[in-house]
Amino acid sequence: MNLENYYSTRKNVFERIQDASTATKVLMSLLMACLTGIMAQIIIPLPWTPVPITAQTFAVLCSGLFLGKKYGCLSQILYIVLGVAFIPWFGGMTGGLDVLLGSTGGFLIGFVIASYFIGLITEKYADARNFKKMAAVIGIANFALIYIPGLAGLALWFYLTQGTALGVVDLLMMGLVPFIAGDIVKILGAASVSKAFLPKD
Repeated sequence: MNLENYYSTRKNVFERIQDASTATKVLMSLLMACLTGIMAQIIIPLPWTPVPITAQTFAVLCSGLFLGKKYGCLSQILYIVLGVAFIPWFGGMTGGLDVLLGSTGGFLIGFVIASYFIGLITEKYADARNFKKMAAVIGIANFALIYIPGLAGLALWFYLTQGTALGVVDLLMMGLVPFIAGDIVKILGAASVSKAFLPKD
């Protein structure tokens, strides 16, 4: 495939996804929810925090890139709702309301917000679909839109279960610092996916 055909194919695939029927988009959202659940099983537990390292954030970031704000967001809502209801596909093959109300519940809420934000930028600003700009967008989604509710939820969970408030340094060591290097890799990976698969016009 020459470069011109590659660009043409990339644009056609993107437009077909955008123009797909509602039923097809809901199905794609469900498939993305499944991918998020699968990647949540790639897990590295850390002894000093209840928040493990997982690969699921990569799927979350890509959901907005491929499905846009509405259906990318829906994919993460489905991931949470089905995980709470009956599918044990949260990290470590867990599920149920206890996970949503637990130490990682805030991060799950952040997934929905981040996916919507990335989808919004991807849909609205075609010139943002290059590596540098999308890396910045995805970085904001990851470190602000996922971690702010994530850290807030972790702090609340710790206070309710331990009866004492976490200091800022302890909170960051439990919920942010150990994940920065891996998140940078996932952000760059998602930005590379954007460069490779999303049209620039």
